[in-house]
Amino acid sequence: MGASRRAAQYGKKVGVIEGSGVLGGTCVNVGCVPKKVMWYAADTAEKIKHAKEYGFDIPTVNFRWEEIKKRRDAYVHRLNGIYEKNLKNDKVDYIPGRARFAGPNELKVQMLSGGEKSFTAERICIAVGGRPSKIGVEGEEYGINSDGFFLLEHLPKKVVVVGAGYIAIELAGVLHSLGSEVHLLIRHDNFLRTFDPIIYETLIKHMEKEGIHIHRKTNVKKVTSDTPIEKADTTKPFPMTVHTDQGDKLEVETLLWAIGRTPETDTLGLDKVPEIKLDKKGDIEVDEYQETALKHISAIGDVQGKAPLTPVAIAAGRRLSNRLFGGEQGKKLGIKLDYDNIPSAVFSHPTCGSIGLTEPEAREKYGDKVKIYKTNFTAMYYSVFENQDEKAPTAYKLICVGEDEKIVGLHMIGEGSDETIQAWGVTLKMGATKADFDSCVAVHPTSSEELVTLR
Repeated sequence: MGASRRAAQYGKKVGVIEGSGVLGGTCVNVGCVPKKVMWYAADTAEKIKHAKEYGFDIPTVNFRWEEIKKRRDAYVHRLNGIYEKNLKNDKVDYIPGRARFAGPNELKVQMLSGGEKSFTAERICIAVGGRPSKIGVEGEEYGINSDGFFLLEHLPKKVVVVGAGYIAIELAGVLHSLGSEVHLLIRHDNFLRTFDPIIYETLIKHMEKEGIHIHRKTNVKKVTSDTPIEKADTTKPFPMTVHTDQGDKLEVETLLWAIGRTPETDTLGLDKVPEIKLDKKGDIEVDEYQETALKHISAIGDVQGKAPLTPVAIAAGRRLSNRLFGGEQGKKLGIKLDYDNIPSAVFSHPTCGSIGLTEPEAREKYGDKVKIYKTNFTAMYYSVFENQDEKAPTAYKLICVGEDEKIVGLHMIGEGSDETIQAWGVTLKMGATKADFDSCVAVHPTSSEELVTLR
């Protein structure tokens, strides 16, 4: 959408083909946006639990899943309308349907309203993203994926979550905070393994202390239920048994698969454009300018296999339009995306923020030139807590390189890490050094002041 609107703003005739029938893509409809709403609900539950530590006598509070679902869905619906209005304002044609190539400049679209239409274009941009992956075990259909999570009509009492990435960790945390008994199945000893060890080692210990059951080196063998698959309503909790390769039989009401996403490239008709190549994962191969082997066909977002984050796709799309259609004005705005030092956040409990190289990556690249500064502490928020088990950890790490101690990685876990990582991202993009951090006066009392006082 960012690419299409920017191209239209430069005066080009643009059409957006969208196969789901709603605008905004995965992020708005079944991803970042509704997930963050649920994180806010879970965070509210945590704060209510903490209130007694600050002297508030709060009676038993009943959480109504149905109410937050109604409000969340209404918010997403409003966003869909805003996106559609923005496209109209920029004179972008919205084409609801699923497209496939009929030739290098021609697309066949199976319209959602029925029938098929053909469209030709001088330039085509592929931004189809991916769909939730399947694992291929008996009874898999009893489970739901991240899309199905947002269709759940009631909070399940007992849940199995399978996966070790963003989605698995975030939704496991949401369900636990809202009152579900959560079992998290991961294939290795840790989750979030692409992050720095200070994040996943700190978070996994805290999640276990909080009562989430983490089953390491565990896979699902099969799923069974007395309810026939064809009669199972996965929008509602119902009894099922998850059998693992460790011999466990977990009796739960909901099974959530969060095992990654598969590129939506198998239905694009790429046999009609054989010049476009896929990598071994099924992602489209592009150069640094997002171009495929056919220079007039580009690919942005998750489908090109690099940094699968919504803001990355938006930024890449806008730069693509700047380069192609923006002339000298576009060049000033940037003609390609720099994939180094992209900040990201994990909406866990507590939240995490990360930018740049992890410590293992930095040591592999720079060897003995690496110097690490780190700290672990308990945030002031927990200073008055009598219940020690309620205290969440905070941990920060700076990864520096060379005599000038240029910062090549910054990793944080603790209250507010999701919000502050954006600002730290700016500093790393500007080439900040440890001396730059040291020269900054601390804001006291805050947790983030620890990053400018590390020794």
